Amino acid sequence: MDEAVEVAAEGAPSDLTAPELRMWRAFRAGTVCDLSARAADRDNPMTDRTWGPERSVRAEVIAQLLLSGPAPIPGRVASLKLRGARITGRLELSGGTVAPYVELRSCRFDSEVQLAEARFATLRMVHCAIPRLEAARLHTEGDLHLPRCRVARGIRLTDAQIGTDLLISQAVVQRDSRGRAIAADGLSVAQDFQAEMIETYGEVSLRGAKVGVSMSLRGARLRNPYGKRALNAPQLTVERTLYLTSVALDAAGEPGSTPPYGLDRTPARGIRTQRFECRGGLRLDDGRFGDAVDFYGARFVLAGDQEVSLRRIQTPELRFVGEEPEQGRVVLSGAKVIKLVDQSTSWPGPGQLSMDGFSYEFLVPRGLFPLARRLEWVEAATPEYSPDPYERLAYVLRASGEDAEAREVLLAKQRRRRETLPLAAKAWGYLQDWTVAYGYRPGRAAVWMAVIWAAGAVAFSGHDPKAIKPGEHPLWNPILYALDLLLPVIDLGQDGYWKMEGGWQWVAAVLVLLGWVLATTVAAGASRLLRRG
Repeated sequence: MDEAVEVAAEGAPSDLTAPELRMWRAFRAGTVCDLSARAADRDNPMTDRTWGPERSVRAEVIAQLLLSGPAPIPGRVASLKLRGARITGRLELSGGTVAPYVELRSCRFDSEVQLAEARFATLRMVHCAIPRLEAARLHTEGDLHLPRCRVARGIRLTDAQIGTDLLISQAVVQRDSRGRAIAADGLSVAQDFQAEMIETYGEVSLRGAKVGVSMSLRGARLRNPYGKRALNAPQLTVERTLYLTSVALDAAGEPGSTPPYGLDRTPARGIRTQRFECRGGLRLDDGRFGDAVDFYGARFVLAGDQEVSLRRIQTPELRFVGEEPEQGRVVLSGAKVIKLVDQSTSWPGPGQLSMDGFSYEFLVPRGLFPLARRLEWVEAATPEYSPDPYERLAYVLRASGEDAEAREVLLAKQRRRRETLPLAAKAWGYLQDWTVAYGYRPGRAAVWMAVIWAAGAVAFSGHDPKAIKPGEHPLWNPILYALDLLLPVIDLGQDGYWKMEGGWQWVAAVLVLLGWVLATTVAAGASRLLRRG
């Protein structure tokens, strides 16, 4: 009798089936227990094909192995490595401590998996069909892997603590009874959270979750036709970058490597890609992201009352380089970023964009983004006039040395403001705009002054006025006299010595009035420029 049989006879329950006995022996030896048929069409756990007793093991036997299993064969490490098995009954490990390494591949569970408040070293469930995974307050010292799994009634990871990486890439997750595909509020992941090319049908809730390195949903497809949001993650903290981007696929349709930082992400010709797609609202309010939030190639399909909400997020870099949502809103109110990377075709139109209190320090447009289109971007965010977006844009342009463009932005702000004023103030605004462009085009004032001065000088050159006090007057000079009338406050020694009568009195009055109007508008514009400086 070999060692495995002796061990089975001494430590194993007497009612074990042949597949369970194989699993028991493999556990003690730390080897793989492969119950698969070694045929792709018969080993896919996602199909309806019946798996018979020759590949079935009871969940209670697995629980006994993991919670109070036999000692390993000397020189081996006990571990559960099970492949191609049908697991009958409910796997109940709630509150337990599982020391052995656990890896389940291509397995089919008849009932839900209960891991609430359990403690694992490392748990890997790869390409498994699971009715439901209940793992609130789960604690792992190492990884939790659920790639390519299909979960019929949702995953719950509320307040779970993952010691290294969480991997759920290419999983397909349906909603639970509360409409949530993944409920992971308060989740903590010490290193990376990889959910690339995941498909969800219900809300993904990550409120208050924390990720120690990066979080990637490249190529993910989040859909929630049952509720308002597909991704609900307020107060999410990611120490590095949150990727909500497209992903390049290799020849086998698998995702490529994590994209590098930078702007040029255009895939090489012939390389297939899969977009990040969110069908339903996305909420990242009050989130903190250490490096960037990246929306390169993202697509949002929203209803009219749904939002891409980035209220009060803080990140050094926001890369809003995706498709323009046809409906819904993009909200950046109160957000603080240092660098805004965007393109003109990514932003929605009027009434679909809100940027009150949005702060950014640098603009890095990707592709052509002319100032006229940038002003339309600001106007789209202010269906009701608000000065803040205009002033922020002007500040950023001036800081980057674009003074002329900054003045154009402030001029556009004054024109928008003018439309909100009463009739008299609006008329005064049109006059300022027509004459000196609110002081933002000072050259125009000089032109007007020169034209009026020349007209006044020509008019007075044909007139020989009488002195108010004979013998106490300077030599008549029509050019200086016209300029003296135009320039308020400044005295050139001509005005006040000559008697203007009849129509000439009206000509002089018009020059004085025009001079005051030009001087007032120039002074108003200069004061605005000084305040902005």
